[in-house]
Amino acid sequence: MLSSSSDTSSRTSTSPTVPHTVTSNPQHVTMETYWREVESIEEEEEGEEEQKEEEGKSMDEVEQDEVWLTEAGLSSLVAGSSSTETAPLPAEVVLSTLTRHQAATVRKRLDNYNETLKKRNRQPVRDVRDIFTETDVGLAERCTSSPPNHAESSPSRYHITTKTIRRNANRGRPTLPMFVFEEQQPEHLSSPSLTPSPPHTLPPPVSRLRPADWLLRDTAYSEGVAEHKQGRTCRDCVCFHEDDLQFAPVSPSQGLTCTDDLSSHDLTRLSFISHIELSTFLLALGIQTKRTRPLRSKTRDSGVFGVPLNSMLENDRKKFPGVKVPVVFQKLLCILEHSGLQTEGILRVSGSAARLKFLRRELDQCCSVFDWSAVRQVDAAGLLKLFIRELPTPLLTHTHLSTFRAVLSMSSEVHQVQALQLLLLLLPEANRDTLRALLVFLRKVVSHQDQNRMSLWNVSMVMAPNLFVCHHRGNRCSIANQREEMEEAVGGAHLIELMIRHQDLLWTVPNFLLSQVRQMNQASNQKQLNLSRTTSRLLRRRNDKNDRNQITDLCEGVIRVHAPLNTKVSMAIQLDEQTTAKDVTTRFESESSPAPQRLYEVGGNIYERRLHPDCCLLDVYRVNPRCDWLIKP
Repeated sequence: MLSSSSDTSSRTSTSPTVPHTVTSNPQHVTMETYWREVESIEEEEEGEEEQKEEEGKSMDEVEQDEVWLTEAGLSSLVAGSSSTETAPLPAEVVLSTLTRHQAATVRKRLDNYNETLKKRNRQPVRDVRDIFTETDVGLAERCTSSPPNHAESSPSRYHITTKTIRRNANRGRPTLPMFVFEEQQPEHLSSPSLTPSPPHTLPPPVSRLRPADWLLRDTAYSEGVAEHKQGRTCRDCVCFHEDDLQFAPVSPSQGLTCTDDLSSHDLTRLSFISHIELSTFLLALGIQTKRTRPLRSKTRDSGVFGVPLNSMLENDRKKFPGVKVPVVFQKLLCILEHSGLQTEGILRVSGSAARLKFLRRELDQCCSVFDWSAVRQVDAAGLLKLFIRELPTPLLTHTHLSTFRAVLSMSSEVHQVQALQLLLLLLPEANRDTLRALLVFLRKVVSHQDQNRMSLWNVSMVMAPNLFVCHHRGNRCSIANQREEMEEAVGGAHLIELMIRHQDLLWTVPNFLLSQVRQMNQASNQKQLNLSRTTSRLLRRRNDKNDRNQITDLCEGVIRVHAPLNTKVSMAIQLDEQTTAKDVTTRFESESSPAPQRLYEVGGNIYERRLHPDCCLLDVYRVNPRCDWLIKP
């Protein structure tokens, strides 16, 4: 954890029991900001009848292993599981896509699980050697190989072709080897009444930008940190050793893929691989985490505060179909963006506790007719933080809070970002989308720090006790307790700082994860077709020969694009090395188009993926030659 002697002295001088004094010391001021926020939270909680436990009880070994296997998509290997019919995927499908180190992690977990069952005189479901008999073949090759270039053919849902459009082969495509994301507005804030003002960002100095080339690697993060096991420093530790770096996403030829670009079907399978990879990654770095049982907290079915995110979204979607973030949360962000970004001390200055309780009661009782014009900036900031704290399940979830804190023990910032990237892929969809909207807003606050006096560290200090549970120590005068509270404060703020600064990377799916999802989809398709080994081998040889012929002709061939909202017929477009997704969607643009249209890769070895406008379609086709091409908003 992060701590220092100066931190301890700062904590002592700014203890909640000691009057605050403003000094010119920046560290003292930021820590004072944290403790003021903690005091404000404690004042609001006084007199409330609900009592929450501080920490969940630890799980025993069997429970931890069962939960781990279930989250890895291997629930069929858990004792007491009914059958593979209830599992989202057969265990063999998940295991067939793992790298060498990932498979070793699963094997170790299964060994430990079976040994514990034997000690308790319970029969293991299957012996670990039987499970890995077939999946061990070729695992070493898979860890560095690219995904297969073909999947089982699925019947096309579209028909008819009318003409072939030949593009000018001499027209060059602008190359984008590296770019920095602009602050993109999330899709869930598309309603005119809920859309925040245009983003304002202060880009980091160009000299501090470092390309995040690890996004392009075909090898897993856990494969790249094997040097840590031998006590040496890995490549990333050497390349990225400076502080306060700003990583710039690097665009592969197939286009960057964000979580919003994938279907829920693919995201579920992505979470299985991310879960296994995160455990392997932490193990390679020598970091241990311990799971606890989720806390029991009272939930409400109606209202705003203390209501689960999924319940709120279910109610909101009756009026706003497709909304991904609770409407109340969006509204609070909009109020702060429109009138609070330039306000000094926004998020830090606390409003009246009595007024906050009044507004909370009004929102809970009559949210649909609530008068938002009466809500001031300081009220909106207080309600926003209260909404986050009152969630029955924390925004970062009870399951992963301990793992978030474990990220701090990593010596390299690039490893911290990689771990956070894997962690956020494990969050439930509602939590992930809400957190993303919050981080986008917090970055806008920081971009106006010249007016609002809220630096990145200041914002992180204010939000730390709201996103991370603040444990109350019985003896606050104890130096050990003060030091522990200080470490939690600084550690939580550092995590939030990392998420705000590198948020564009956190929602980007690295190449190796997407490749493993494609392998999993292909293995699942093959499993569903019930193909025997011999039949599969014969079909693979025949398909390899056909695919080689198809790809050879592809440079002079065509793809078939379907746009059901624009035309009933399909359009055949000849591909070359310069054809991009934007080139194709431009062909279908018209004044009557209801919204900007995007090109999607559908079927084959992916369920559905929205393509980046600048991606090269020839490379996408080579990775997934049996997909359909669909244009829609």
